[in-house]
Amino acid sequence: MHDHVTLRPERAEDQKTLHALIAAAFAPMNFSDGTEADALDRLRRDGDLSLSLIATIEANIVGHVAFSPATVSGAEGDWFALGPIAIKAPFQRQGIGTKLSLAGLDWLKARGAAGCVLIGNPHVYGPMGFASNASLTHGDLPHAFVQFVSFTGTVPQGEVIFAPALR
Repeated sequence: MHDHVTLRPERAEDQKTLHALIAAAFAPMNFSDGTEADALDRLRRDGDLSLSLIATIEANIVGHVAFSPATVSGAEGDWFALGPIAIKAPFQRQGIGTKLSLAGLDWLKARGAAGCVLIGNPHVYGPMGFASNASLTHGDLPHAFVQFVSFTGTVPQGEVIFAPALR
């Protein structure tokens, strides 16, 4: 892990760089539909970008994570979704995504959120505290990929509904 990674909120002048970063990071992924970079732009445009954090090394953007409002049909409180998250290829698997994600989760928790949901690999997100259960669903996705972290101890049950830009 790079000790000299700095986290900061997104700035207006970062938008083109972030679009390119996300498009490049998702391009080789077999699960990508190619819309992830546009989704960030739509979240921003729709007013659904709750938090947009950037990781930099020597002022160069190397990673990004977005958080947006989400609904869990059977859960109370304010829930958020993590994603998209993207790290520049040479910097992947070095803990930068984890650092971004945990900082974002801390930010949400400090603002009274009930928890956070995501669609992702349980081997990647499990070590960050995310879990799945048979009662949390998103369409016909396998339960293992529909994950949550609860800040209140509530175990969410029901269908996860993401902001329109992520649907």
